[in-house]
Parts: sequence; structure tokens; C-alpha cells
Amino acid sequence: MTTRLTFDGGWRATVTDDPLHITPRFTGDASVDLARHTNAAERVRFLADTFGSQDWLWDTPDILRFDKAGRELVGAQFHWPEESASAEEVARLPVTPAVRPGGLRADEVRNFRHERCSVLCRAPGDTSLTCLRDLDVLDEPLDARIGIAPDVALLVQHGHVVGWSLTDPARHLTTSHTDPDPDPPSPSTRRLLTECLDLVTTPMVDDLVDGDPAALARLQAADKALREQHEDRHRADALLELIATYVQDYGNW
Repeated sequence: MTTRLTFDGGWRATVTDDPLHITPRFTGDASVDLARHTNAAERVRFLADTFGSQDWLWDTPDILRFDKAGRELVGAQFHWPEESASAEEVARLPVTPAVRPGGLRADEVRNFRHERCSVLCRAPGDTSLTCLRDLDVLDEPLDARIGIAPDVALLVQHGHVVGWSLTDPARHLTTSHTDPDPDPPSPSTRRLLTECLDLVTTPMVDDLVDGDPAALARLQAADKALREQHEDRHRADALLELIATYVQDYGNW
């Protein structure tokens, strides 16, 4: 059983029996946030009161923050990449071992930098998203999946953290600094999540940049459908945020 994890730079933490009881926020900023802050000012105070990996100007690694007194994990933010794995590569994603709930305790009070993942693996219907350090992870089995919060797990291989996963991303859709709607997502939201993820990841995002008419038409149709959706409004707004930059840059071609 994996009890100690190694992050980038040789930074280490011990697995505990206390996962975070924080609902994940799958935001329009293309990130998964484990946080309790409700605005930007609270986020700044949170970073000042904790230690670990954090973003800096022009640098956006994954964020894991720990309490200075007890060294326990108290929050995290994971960015997901535009590079989408092929269906053949996704099929190689290990299904074992099962997720083991657990928290983290830092071995020492020291800041570090943990690189964001480079490859996104989308399950059929986007029932789960798995982000990997690189595709070499698929060549060997995983040691463990540590469930650090509801529906969020770290992937461990040879004792190193090599990725993370989010189960049922549609349920966790929300705008920044806001907890998701507790009601289940509507079927239309689930369909539009898949359409929006298609648009902002490879290969279609490359078609958008190149001005491909079919890709641009899909972008415009998704934007229109989200603006006209009456139910599940909060999640629709999150998806509008997700595609907003592309609509602004390419939607009027």
C-alpha cells in the first residue's frame, strides 16, 4: 500500500486517513478547484496563510496548499490540458487499483513546484476526466489512486504523482469561487459539456484556430445553445466561460 507520495522536485507527503471534505469546482477557467474561498481576495489570503505549490506571474503549475501548523492538505487546483488523448490511448488507461480515500501531510514546511499535466483522457460521454503527466504513464500499471476529495483522485506510479482524475465533471461544473449546484445536471448540460470539451481540445481546437468552417459553425451553435438554455443555468454559464475566449477570437469569422 502506498503511504508516501513524491511530487516534482523530490517534494514528499505522507498519505493520511483524512481526505478533504470539499466539493470540487470544475470551472470555466479550465481547472478543478478544491477550495472554500468565495472571491479573489479570500484566495490571496488563503495562499498567504498556507504553503506548497502555487501559481506565479506567467507560471501556472498545479496548486497544492498545506496548513502551516499541521502540514495537512487544505486545498488544491488542477489545470487540465488542451492536448486530448486518442480513443486508442484512452482505452489503455488502467482501471485498477480502486480509489482509496486519503489526505496528505507534507513531510516539511517548504514550497515546491508541481508541473501541470500534459494529456487529457476523456472517458466515453465524459463521465470522467483523467489528466496525465505524459502518455508514458500508460505503459505501466498504477500503484494507487488516492481520493483526496469527493470524485478527485491523485494517480500514483512508482511512488510519484503522475496525474489526477475527476469523476462526473458535469455535476461539478460551476463558475469561479462558487460551489456547484447541488441538483443533478440536466441531460442537455451533459451533452453540451461534451461538445464544449470537443471544441477546446485537440484536434478540433486546432481547426478553430485554422478557421475551419465546420468547427466555427459548431462553436457558434454551442454558444447559442448555452445562451438559450433555461434549465441548469449556473452550469450553462460555466460552459459559456469555458468557450468564451474562442467565441471572442473566432466566433465571428
